[in-house]
Amino acid sequence: MLILPWLSAAVVAAASWSQRVHAQNADQEHAVRGFFNAQSGSVSSHTNNWAVLVCASRYWFNYRHMSNALGMYRTVKRLGIPDSNIILMLADDVACNPRNKFPGCVYSNAGRSLDLYGDNIEVDYRGYEVTVENFLRVLTGRMDPSVPRSKRLLTDDRSNIFVYMTGHGGNEFLKFQDNEEISAYDIADAFEQMWQKKRYNEIFFMIDTCQANTMYSKFYSPNILATGSSEIHENSYSYENDNDIGVAVIDSYTHHVLEFMEGIGKTSHKSVQDLFDTYSFEKIHSHPGVRADLFRRPLRQTLVTDFFGGVAQAEVLSSALVSGQGIPNTTERSHAQEAVPEKLAMVNAVEAYRTNATSGQTSTQQIEIVRTRALDTAAMFESYARGEQGSFSITARAWASVAVAGSLIAWVSRISKH
Repeated sequence: MLILPWLSAAVVAAASWSQRVHAQNADQEHAVRGFFNAQSGSVSSHTNNWAVLVCASRYWFNYRHMSNALGMYRTVKRLGIPDSNIILMLADDVACNPRNKFPGCVYSNAGRSLDLYGDNIEVDYRGYEVTVENFLRVLTGRMDPSVPRSKRLLTDDRSNIFVYMTGHGGNEFLKFQDNEEISAYDIADAFEQMWQKKRYNEIFFMIDTCQANTMYSKFYSPNILATGSSEIHENSYSYENDNDIGVAVIDSYTHHVLEFMEGIGKTSHKSVQDLFDTYSFEKIHSHPGVRADLFRRPLRQTLVTDFFGGVAQAEVLSSALVSGQGIPNTTERSHAQEAVPEKLAMVNAVEAYRTNATSGQTSTQQIEIVRTRALDTAAMFESYARGEQGSFSITARAWASVAVAGSLIAWVSRISKH
């Protein structure tokens, strides 16, 4: 029939037009990538930031540990990480403690210029929920289905995670509320599980406790940067006391880090090496350590805001996502859902003409053939959309589908008239 050459020509023309569109898209994509690469001073490939902040102590005389964690909490929020991306584990027994001369407040300096507790704090794990088991479950994602999303670390392989811990510790261990301990091996194995399950892109681990540097000595997973407040057999010390409160209000190492962070904004170009360069025994009264052998990026090119702040960069996705390799499930599902209405439209059109067609065995058989070919053609375009037969432009698929549907309808019209 004459319609078949016309149909073939339409499909060939659509394919040719698709190639031209694909070339134009490639040029545009190259230009966009060049723009964003030029605008970005960081070589990080992450797309979201998270923070896990743990105060492993409880009781009034450990006031400073709660202040340490709340100081970090305030900093990461100020730099752009939302509460939805922060897991805060806190005994939370200080602000409303009967001994607190300033009820509902937690301060980190003797002048009490800043209330760290404030009105906008979200504690995810409180009191006796702060356990080694819960901490490890948060990291590894091995949560009971009943645990709400707000208590989960919903990270992926494009997530940068800042993990901060403070409390009382020793050689390769950290105490949790005087009831149990977590070892350096436990944290190292948890990070390895996270890496195997693609739960992080990079981790920045920071710990303030006695002999803190021993806590990251057992790490073996890639893309982890670690720092601690003191060497083995060395104590970490508090910074200052508040005579009205009656206890130390912050630790020296954390105070020093937070002091540096106060000079950082969301768009700062300060690197983590700039932070490490400020470490001083004279200021901190211990020897902070840094471990970067597992970290793949130069510390001078690693921005502090890569971990402490919100992500301020764009990710340019490839225009060939429909090729099917590494395609996100959500995208694949959307393509499939787009293809189904086209199939149904062609089938319904043929069915309508079949209903209106004049009676006759020959005409009915021909229309049945048309219906079968419509299904096959729609299935073919659906497979192209899913990437099962190579890369194919979505736009070209739509135009080709229209051409095929129009051809089939015209063919059925001719058949029905005879």
